[in-house]
Amino acid sequence: MGRKGLLVLLLILALIGAGTWFAFAQLGEATIEEDTAFIIPSGASVSAVADKLEAEGLVSSADGFILTARLFGSSEPIQAGEFRLAAGMSQSQILEKFQSGDVIRRFVTVPEGMPSIMVWERLMAEELLTGEIDVPSEGSILPDTYFFERGQSRAELVERMQAAMDRYLAEAWAKRAPDIAVDTMREALILASIVEKETGKPSERRMVAGLYSNRVRQGMLLQADPTIIYPITKGKPLGRRIRQSEIAAVNGYNTYTRVGLPEGPITNPGRESIAAVLDPADTSALFMVADGTGGHVFADTLEEHNANVAEWYALRRERGEM
Repeated sequence: MGRKGLLVLLLILALIGAGTWFAFAQLGEATIEEDTAFIIPSGASVSAVADKLEAEGLVSSADGFILTARLFGSSEPIQAGEFRLAAGMSQSQILEKFQSGDVIRRFVTVPEGMPSIMVWERLMAEELLTGEIDVPSEGSILPDTYFFERGQSRAELVERMQAAMDRYLAEAWAKRAPDIAVDTMREALILASIVEKETGKPSERRMVAGLYSNRVRQGMLLQADPTIIYPITKGKPLGRRIRQSEIAAVNGYNTYTRVGLPEGPITNPGRESIAAVLDPADTSALFMVADGTGGHVFADTLEEHNANVAEWYALRRERGEM
């Protein structure tokens, strides 16, 4: 190559270098120094997002981010939500994150047996949710862990919780054992709420469900203490011993004065309690009393039950509880 050709080549390379420098200068750069949460409102355009990035000091130029989006972005739209931008991310990486919809998800847990008044309190206390809600219908919420995004409405989250209960109850009902003690999904939900409150021991659920199923079939009083408490506290802990006047109270829930099931659920039962009611243990037990370990002793006859109660009282006296 002659001297003239070499000069032309050097000139071309210089022009390419200058053009590259100019292009990258126009593109700007990301300036994220530490992990940062960034919110894209619903319906925001690329231009609006770019202006917000620049205003929050996360890119050096809004115009540069827009140019990056045009040159290097995919055809996917930018998603709304809250995103976590990592320190040192490039503009292309930021854009890819926005287009992927990889939003920050937060979680709220409804434990098995949490009554609706406490679900309501938990959701109202979550500051990142929006909007007012009424206390959900008792038994309508499926206990589980649910994700949500910043700014999501409480009403939308409750609808998702209730839809989950409707789906699970329908699926479980379709698989129910033959000749169970309840005739409808509503009755199954009510009985499951009693089973949920009567035992905290998973291995006992089917046995407790079998016992109460026997009582329902025989037209006996269910005599479930949680049904006394529910009209008083809406399912919250009573915090004291039940009074005789409360045991004798006549209302739609108290199964010491009401034959059959309460008029409605007394909590939000979990999957296992619902499944237990729909496939209870094959037992002839009609009575149970606490055994001091968190579980119960079961009995077929009142005589056996009275003996078990005497042992339970003796244990409580030994512990100084009576």
